Amino acid sequence: MKKFRNMLAIFLALVLVLGIAACGTCSGETTTNNNSTPPAADHSQSQSADTTVITADSTEKTDIESALNLANIKPEWTYSENADAWTMAIVTAVTNAELPDCQGVSVCVPGAYVKGVDTDGDGNADVSSGTASGILVIDYDATVTSTNGQVYTAATAPVIINTGAAGYSAQSNQTAGTTYAREGYINIACGNRGKQSTLSDGTYTGDAPSCLVDQKNAVRFVKFNILLGNLPGSVDYFVSTGGSGGGAHATMLAATSNHSDFYDYEISQGAVGVYKNSDGSYSTTVTVNGSEVELSDGLWGCMAYSAITSLAEADMTLAFEYYLNPDYSFNTDFQKQLAEYLAAEYMEYINAQNLSVDESKVGFDLNGDGDTSDTVALTIEYDETGHTDTNGYYGTYLDLYLAEFEQSLQDYIDRLAYAEDWTWFNSDGTALSDSEVAAMTDADRAEAFINGWYVKGSTGSGSGGKEGGLGGSGGPDGDFAGGLPDMGSGGPGRDSAGGPPDMNGGSSNEVGTPDSGTTQSASSKADSANYASFEEMLAAYQADIAEIQAGDEYGNNIVDLYNPLNYIGAEGTDGPSWARILMGASEGDISMMNSLNLQIAWLNAGTDAEIEWQWNGGHVPSEIFGDSLALYVDTMYGEYVDGAVKITKAAASGQISNGDGTEPAGTDLSGWVSYDSTSGVSMTLAGTVAYRTSGAVKAMPGFDVMDYGQEDYVFGSSTADARHWDIYVLKVFEEYADTLAELFH
Repeated sequence: MKKFRNMLAIFLALVLVLGIAACGTCSGETTTNNNSTPPAADHSQSQSADTTVITADSTEKTDIESALNLANIKPEWTYSENADAWTMAIVTAVTNAELPDCQGVSVCVPGAYVKGVDTDGDGNADVSSGTASGILVIDYDATVTSTNGQVYTAATAPVIINTGAAGYSAQSNQTAGTTYAREGYINIACGNRGKQSTLSDGTYTGDAPSCLVDQKNAVRFVKFNILLGNLPGSVDYFVSTGGSGGGAHATMLAATSNHSDFYDYEISQGAVGVYKNSDGSYSTTVTVNGSEVELSDGLWGCMAYSAITSLAEADMTLAFEYYLNPDYSFNTDFQKQLAEYLAAEYMEYINAQNLSVDESKVGFDLNGDGDTSDTVALTIEYDETGHTDTNGYYGTYLDLYLAEFEQSLQDYIDRLAYAEDWTWFNSDGTALSDSEVAAMTDADRAEAFINGWYVKGSTGSGSGGKEGGLGGSGGPDGDFAGGLPDMGSGGPGRDSAGGPPDMNGGSSNEVGTPDSGTTQSASSKADSANYASFEEMLAAYQADIAEIQAGDEYGNNIVDLYNPLNYIGAEGTDGPSWARILMGASEGDISMMNSLNLQIAWLNAGTDAEIEWQWNGGHVPSEIFGDSLALYVDTMYGEYVDGAVKITKAAASGQISNGDGTEPAGTDLSGWVSYDSTSGVSMTLAGTVAYRTSGAVKAMPGFDVMDYGQEDYVFGSSTADARHWDIYVLKVFEEYADTLAELFH
């Protein structure tokens, strides 16, 4: 009987392969642009499957692949002579879109990779400029050398996917920007459902993980068409990037790469390359030239700007960071007491994780033995009398936190040589002459910076602006003209003039409603705008969390799905090769410890992970002092791809003339930052948290209690506030109910 079943399985597999091949060849429904088929390559994510998997519905698989094959869609392409780039009009990335206006994709490709557009299906380029509908004819012999000197072809080019989702909001479909064409990259823009999303009957449908799933499906769509030869680019070198809520999703997209927890959600929307088998397992192959090829939603790299994740511990981390400063003035006694309880909860949480870090990977001597060759356990300790300057908290975890802050300031100082338009002053406030500026040494610039003897120019501005972060070639996104970013044209937080996006998600509605993306004011004296008593708020927490823990339609806790720490290094996750998270050190949207936790997890999972807390940088900081997204991607490409160019950042040319500032405007750091030209900067933990609590934009210990969810997983109705989900806050509420109830107002 066993032999018979094996023979039957082989027979059915052969029938399926022949059937799929026949559908693709004879019916004309699934055609491959053979004249543009990329040269053979060793793709880790696109190896031919050893066996053909029989899906539950092979007809459905064939239909999806036919419908999402660009050779059948024949999209409209427009050529920009200024950018030398072809941009594809928006097409829907799935076959069963719940909200088609938020589930589309657009692609921009460098003109060098394209011979023209084949409009009649004969494989030849019929149109080489203007606008035409059809399929690209790709030139695989052409090369593009990036501005940093990296060399790419149509088969090896990195693919950048821009994750919008500011404030975890819905984002309308958008046209891909041309910014990266000169670098030789393929650029993807996609829409996504989000917390404002509603169906035609008014039902809210933006709960997690819909936003992330739409981005995963866009990745699958583009990879599928690269494998078919319809688009240039490498399926092995996909990079996610975005800012704020988009930075969170760029992180989560990389952290959850190709994990099966998300397959059911992808399948429900009609994604390509992921199907449910009759036995409950999944098939993740697509048919390319008659062979079954694996298709992944996984990423190679991640560039996240102000990643507002993980939210699961965000209340605790922010409360802990503020509570470390004994001089911080909370708005109410309730908030102060809650911060104290959440701080203790965070210590317990971290110590239960059994964290450790390799000193050589972070570059710090954490145990003070004079080398960086040890693996150090990361813990938070408490001694009420021994560490009064930080309300009793200390430990190796906080030593790492402090070391990262010191390094952030040191890095900023070390890069002052790249300043081009600053105004420098001497100790009596007199502007230096051009010759004096040209003669400044590194030590001179460091002394002037520590003492505040300067006025910044655009090359050192850390928040928004032309040099990166929110604009131009350096940042997480770029608009069609290559200027301000297109974080979601026509969507939430975007004004009609194309100005900078509102990173809070827009809207002046009541905090906590589905249409809101804002938080309560940092100066609010109210512990809650929505509850008359602590008992009423506690009951809402208990009911909401019980509902979430009961599971969604697939039995999943959606809060757990949106916690990247659950997936980094987990079985079934295809982790990225590298990740970089750039936070503004003075932003108050989330604690710096959240990005620290992500780095620790990624390093221990084998990912080359870097965090930068840009000194004085605000929310979604710019790339400054000669750094850029392209420089980092090109550098990583040189590190990880055989035969690629090893990229070195260009040396600073030096400032030769002074700026036009009239008086010093810098912050005097000399009272709490020590500097030595040999050993560099030195800070204390107490000084660091004082900087954090005084410089941060929002001075609130937590999203969920006082802020009611700037970024959130689930929303209620137009009249009810957001459902609560934080189990750690609930634990504190229940454990200290009597004390908190007396303080609540």
